[in-house]
Amino acid sequence: MAQEEKSQEQVNPAEELKKAAQAAEAAEKEGAAQPDAAPEIGMQPEAATALQEELAAMTAKAAENYDLYVRAAAEMENVRRRAAEDVSKAQKFSIEKFAKNLLPVMDSLEKALEMTADLEGPMREGLLATHRQLMHALEVSGMSVIDPQDAKFDPNTQQAISMVPAPEGKSAGDVAQVFQRGWKIYERVLRPAMVSVVQG
Repeated sequence: MAQEEKSQEQVNPAEELKKAAQAAEAAEKEGAAQPDAAPEIGMQPEAATALQEELAAMTAKAAENYDLYVRAAAEMENVRRRAAEDVSKAQKFSIEKFAKNLLPVMDSLEKALEMTADLEGPMREGLLATHRQLMHALEVSGMSVIDPQDAKFDPNTQQAISMVPAPEGKSAGDVAQVFQRGWKIYERVLRPAMVSVVQG
């Protein structure tokens, strides 16, 4: 029995050595495998750099596309605003030519009213009624009279056809006399008023 135990003690160290050798061999194999893994670890910073560069390029492209979108949206808003202004102007001033052609009719009617100021009767009443109707039609169409009597001369709405010495109660630059009233269609001058101006 003592010999068997002794032999078992001798066998056990051999097995331990065998196990140690196998462990060392396995460690060597793992060490041999590590150089293959090393390039993989070494590639990670390069791959990260490439990804960062790609991300920067995509970010720049996204910023460029956003800038293009903002510009296109602004341009579309400008086009929409200009189109709305054009439509508004077309609605306001579509009768401008017709209105200009009506002004001599209004001038003749007002001259007839001046000539018949001393008359009474149906003719005078008919002229007054026609004048009121025509004035109303022009006003609802956006037209208004420019009558600068007793006002300062305004070159934007009046045309000076003569300069006169200062009459009593007038100073330089005042309108001395209105020869023909002017007309506006909304804010646009259709015909300037014809006036004489007090000279300085």
